[in-house]
Amino acid sequence: MFRRLSSTVTIKPTPSKAHLHGFLPSSLFPTGYLLTGVHAGVKKTTALDVGVILSTSDRPTSAAACFTRNAFKAAPVLVSDEILAANGGRARGIVVNSGCANAVTGQQGLKDAWAMVRATDGLLPSHSDKLEHETLVMSTGVIGQHLPISRILDGISSKAPTSLGADFAAWERAAKAFMTTDTFPKLRARKFTIGRVEYHMAGMDKGAGMIHPDMGPASTSFAPKSLHATLLGCILTDAPVSPRSLQSALTYAVERSFNSISVDGDMSTNDTIIVLANGAAAGKEVKEIDEETDKESYEIFKTELTGFAADLAKLVVRDGEGATKFVTVTVKEANSFADAHNIASRISTSALVKTALYGEDANWGRILAATGSVPLAPLPNTSTPAVIEPTTVSVTFIPSDGSTPLPVLVNGEPEIVDEVRAKAILSEEEFGIEVRLGMGDKEATYWTCDFSYEYVKINGDYRS
Repeated sequence: MFRRLSSTVTIKPTPSKAHLHGFLPSSLFPTGYLLTGVHAGVKKTTALDVGVILSTSDRPTSAAACFTRNAFKAAPVLVSDEILAANGGRARGIVVNSGCANAVTGQQGLKDAWAMVRATDGLLPSHSDKLEHETLVMSTGVIGQHLPISRILDGISSKAPTSLGADFAAWERAAKAFMTTDTFPKLRARKFTIGRVEYHMAGMDKGAGMIHPDMGPASTSFAPKSLHATLLGCILTDAPVSPRSLQSALTYAVERSFNSISVDGDMSTNDTIIVLANGAAAGKEVKEIDEETDKESYEIFKTELTGFAADLAKLVVRDGEGATKFVTVTVKEANSFADAHNIASRISTSALVKTALYGEDANWGRILAATGSVPLAPLPNTSTPAVIEPTTVSVTFIPSDGSTPLPVLVNGEPEIVDEVRAKAILSEEEFGIEVRLGMGDKEATYWTCDFSYEYVKINGDYRS
């Protein structure tokens, strides 16, 4: 006979995320783009579910992408990858639908993705460098169901052209068209300067569940082949960047942003991040930024892109399904970035760690167990894997208000922990976990959230 044990964990409501979205002035948005979002009838509600983005620049538009490495890549991933490879990293349009992932849908899924591409190609302004297909496609929603393609094509061809714009409302409509279980449209914009020229960068993404991306670069000839509910995102800039350098910068940025977040540890079939660089803010005499010919400008752009991508990625974690905590996990003093990144990932995906975060329980033993479960890479010039030395490891909770951190393990020795203060830190909506390995000088950061009762509720009836 079993007896139900009482729980001391309080079921907490999910905090409001409304403050994470607000008006952005038009002066922050890049020039040379038209966007919109429409309701085409993919979703059962009247919510926007098809987004269209067009580059109108006179200059060639560079395009780069990172796609999921899931074996069951969705039709839009395969189609977009093929277009980028065929075009050598050039594209001028993006079309996205939400409500249906068009994943594991066989040949019909591929036909539907190509139909979305052709319909959006038809909206692009004429261009001297026009290619056969210039639109990249993304989809998100339920896996294994076919798109209501006739409705989507009508939305693209008939509804989208009447509402295309470049103001905040247009950008917001496009961002809303990405949403599934998201509670707010994730939209950001900023200015930056390279060589005394002011450029702009804006982007949107979506994601709240099925979030643990592992994305690699598109299959363009200049992309390395052995690099490291869905996350979709696009970043648009009016800076001129060569295709190869745009892909290189995006690959670097994704590893330190979108590949460094986790809500539930599940990788989607559709994860895609696309960047377009149309050069519209540069004069015709300004050459494309390239890592080989203008390394200084390239490094500035790469840094800007990485920081911007991290801002977008963190919005996904903040909006994690049922999440009540936003937690920054930093692993320091590792032998390599890869080791630090893998350990931070393991901590961030541990169900035991994430449930303790929800319960506001400073159970640091779970953090340590997750840390010790990760195999490390061999040391340079050896074939023997490195091993963590327990006597050099420290664990600390970091308050978000800048007050004194709370060490709970120092050089392998447990501290006498002030449990009241530990509870106070973990009761905040935002805080950090720091692990020092005492092995090297490399570090990596992951952003994660807790597991709540609401997460189970949302995913228990996702298709209902």
